[in-house]
Amino acid sequence: MATRWMMIAPGAPLRPETFDASPPGANEVLVEIAGCGVCHTDLGYYYDGVRTNHPLPLALGHEISGRVTDAGSGAEAWRGRAVVVPAVIPCGQCDACARGRGTICSSQKMPGNDIQGGFASHIVVPAQGLCPVDEARLAQQGLSLADVSVVADAVTTPYQAVVQAEVRPGDLAVVIGAGGVGGYAVQIAAALGATVVAVDVSDEKLAAIARHGASLTLNARSFDARSLKKEIEGFARNQGLRTTEWKIFECSGTAAGQQTAFGLLNRGATLAVVGFTMDKVEVRLSNLMAFHARALGNWGCPPELYPAALELVLEGRVEVAPFIERRPLGSINEVFHAVHAGELKRRPVLVPGQ
Repeated sequence: MATRWMMIAPGAPLRPETFDASPPGANEVLVEIAGCGVCHTDLGYYYDGVRTNHPLPLALGHEISGRVTDAGSGAEAWRGRAVVVPAVIPCGQCDACARGRGTICSSQKMPGNDIQGGFASHIVVPAQGLCPVDEARLAQQGLSLADVSVVADAVTTPYQAVVQAEVRPGDLAVVIGAGGVGGYAVQIAAALGATVVAVDVSDEKLAAIARHGASLTLNARSFDARSLKKEIEGFARNQGLRTTEWKIFECSGTAAGQQTAFGLLNRGATLAVVGFTMDKVEVRLSNLMAFHARALGNWGCPPELYPAALELVLEGRVEVAPFIERRPLGSINEVFHAVHAGELKRRPVLVPGQ
């Protein structure tokens, strides 16, 4: 029998449930889970009352890696393969999917939201969009299959944001929120040739990301909006970079971070909203018009971009090991509490069977 940890109600202890991982249906696979990362979206469901599409009880978790142990008709070629499961799985059949717009597919499935999630020993998911993992190359980087579970969201979501913002060599990228998703946004933008400024309110996070792609780190508590922009402009001039057309990535998922990001708009800038908050902010949208700037949302990542994002990890250009720690799946309640309380400095990956 398989096991999964169920959310019964917001804030109530997650409890284990055994279930029959029945044979997958047509074009589905059964994945034995190697690891599932704990994302702040999970905490939003659990602590903040963000509603899941699937009614409770529900197993949360959408950052999943593992091995396909069974496959339904049409998906037999996946049997035995190591995979990363997309955090958002488009249907692959609708008009939006046919036009390469899978992130707005109205029939998309998100584990831990639309279907049972990855805080479990096994999961049944559509085979559509699975990303194969070369375990030999993983080993060369000193990584396990569990470690790359975070590719499913923490890496691929900012990867889509950076690609969508059209980051190129010579660009100045500014990342607001340097931990978690933002830390990977810094690494990815740098890997694609940008000079990156990281902004956060934590000196510890800024010190960590300074060793992984940030050319300048700034604590937002030390600046008001005007002086922060001037500080970055001065850095750009000293580096021979443009003081226009910045690529700004809001990854903090806070109202303050969103206001900071919007305040950095300049001529031709691109604002990518990557983090999520239920809070509202007040901004002057006419700045977009006056600066001929643009603002982009970033929901998940199309499965077709996963291999390129994973390749950055396999090449060692984006590092995940310094930013994760493995924990036993059975410690999920303690881990949720520790993450919510800010006690963990790395993203926990819950591993079944430990």
